[in-house]
Amino acid sequence: MDMEHDLVIVGGGLAGGLIALAFAALRPEVRLLLVEAGERPGGNHIWSFFDGDVAREHRWLVDPLVAHRWPQGHEVRFPGHGRRLDTPYNSVTSVHFAVALERALGDRLLTQAPVSGVTSRAVTLADGRAIGAKAVIDARGAGDLSALRCGWQKFVGHALRCEAPHGIDRPVIMDATVEQIDGYRFVYLLPWDERTLFVEDTYYSDTPDLDVAAIDARIAAYAAGQGWRHEVVHREEGVLPVVHGGDFDRYWPKDDPVARAGVRAGLFQPMTGYSLPDAVRFAMWVVDQPLNDLPRATRAYAKAHWRRGGYYRMLGRMLFGAALPDRRWRIFERFYRLDPALIQRFYAGRSTLTDRLRILCGKPPVPIRSAMRTLLNPPA
Repeated sequence: MDMEHDLVIVGGGLAGGLIALAFAALRPEVRLLLVEAGERPGGNHIWSFFDGDVAREHRWLVDPLVAHRWPQGHEVRFPGHGRRLDTPYNSVTSVHFAVALERALGDRLLTQAPVSGVTSRAVTLADGRAIGAKAVIDARGAGDLSALRCGWQKFVGHALRCEAPHGIDRPVIMDATVEQIDGYRFVYLLPWDERTLFVEDTYYSDTPDLDVAAIDARIAAYAAGQGWRHEVVHREEGVLPVVHGGDFDRYWPKDDPVARAGVRAGLFQPMTGYSLPDAVRFAMWVVDQPLNDLPRATRAYAKAHWRRGGYYRMLGRMLFGAALPDRRWRIFERFYRLDPALIQRFYAGRSTLTDRLRILCGKPPVPIRSAMRTLLNPPA
C-alpha cells in the first residue's frame, strides 16, 4: 500500500467531515485520513439548524463551524398564516467548514483525490494509489436511490448583495406566498447582514429535474418584487431525496462489508432530507466505536434509524401521494400552527408519540380517501 492508516473516511462532505473533526479532537492517536475528490472539503453548500437540533453536549463540534447565527428566531409565511418562532437558527457555510477541517487535519486531509474503489480495508484512488487502513468509512453522498421510493426537495440559491438594506431581520424558513409551481414551492431567506441576503427557491417535487435557468429567473423576479436592487455574489443548487418508502436491505445490502455514514447510510430526516442533526449524532457515536467492528456497527445503527423513520416516511407518502401538487402548501401551513416545541422536535427527527398523534389529528389538509388509498396501496 502507498499509505497506511487506522481510519480512512471517503468523502469530505458534512457527514465525513464531522466524523474527522470528532476523531481529531477526541481520539488524536488514531491515524486518520479524510479523502475528498474536490479541491476543498464541503463542496458548495449551506447547512442550517435550529438550536434544539443538536444536543447541548455536542454543540462544541458544530459551533465553531457556524458562520451566521440568529438568536432572535425565525419566521414562516403562508397565504393565510404568518408566524414568528423564537427558536434560534444557525447556518454553516462550506467555506467555514473547509477552513475548520484544514486547520484541524492538516496533512490528514487529502483533496483532489477521486476514488475508484473502496473495500473495508483499502481505498483505491483514480490515479492508482492504494491507501491501506484498519477501517474505512464511505461517506460519499447518496447510495443506490433506486432501492428507495422518493420525492425530492430541490433548490437553487443566490446570495444577493443589495444596494440598500433589504429589511429582513431574521431567517424566513418558508415564504409560501409565491406562485405554486412543480409541487410545493417556497422561498427561503437568510439575512447575512443588512445588505447581503441568501435567497433560495425550493420545491417539494415529484421529480429530481432542476431547471436552473427558470429558477434563476424566478429568484430575480422575487427580488425585484421586494424592491431589492442587487448583484449575485454566490450561487448553489441541490437535490435531496425525501424518502417515503423502499427497502433498506437493498439500499445497504447485508453482504456489503464497508462501513457507511451520512446519506449513504440513510442517515437523514426522511420527510425533509435534513441531515445535520443526524450527522452530528452519528459522529459523536462513531468516535466511541472500536475500529475493527465498524461495518457491522454502522449498519446496525443505520437500520435502527430506518425503523425509527417509519412515521416520517408515512407522512411523505401522504404528501406526495395524497395531496395535489399545488395544494401541498396547506400541509405545511397547518403544521406551522402547531406548538413550537413539537415543530422543533419534528425537524430534529425526535417526535414523541403525542407529537405524532397531534400532527395527524384535526381537520386533514388532504382528502381522507386519497390519504387512505395512498397509505394502504403505496407505489411499488
